[in-house]
Amino acid sequence: MKRTRFADWNCSVARVTDLLGDWWTPLILRDAMRGITRFDEFHESLSLGRNTLTQRLERLVEEGMMERRQYHERPPRYEYLLTEKGRDFFPVIAAMMRWGDRWLADGDPPLRLRHMTCGKVTTPTVVCSVCGEPLILGSVHRA
Repeated sequence: MKRTRFADWNCSVARVTDLLGDWWTPLILRDAMRGITRFDEFHESLSLGRNTLTQRLERLVEEGMMERRQYHERPPRYEYLLTEKGRDFFPVIAAMMRWGDRWLADGDPPLRLRHMTCGKVTTPTVVCSVCGEPLILGSVHRA
């Protein structure tokens, strides 16, 4: 069995880490996935400084994760919507949620997700796109 080398993964992980930049950005994406679209809604949900929120939203727009769309003319007001690239980040957020529920919950009940296709409560899991088996450390290596 070929030994997994973390150096092989550095480039992708480093780029994602650079994009996320800080702990606010994944929370903004999480809120957008919950249906929040407007600046004031993000501000209220996160209790984040307006300057910081503006910077993070601008970065997400620049990176193509969100698009900014005007919904009111006077005064001009904008909403921030996930793009395909932003929606494709959902498995990352779901994996973080699952890990946090397992290791950091402190007795809080985990957030349950219901898969709309089958109607069952599910646990987010990263699986092989070919066989469907869970991907765990040690079961993969660079091809």
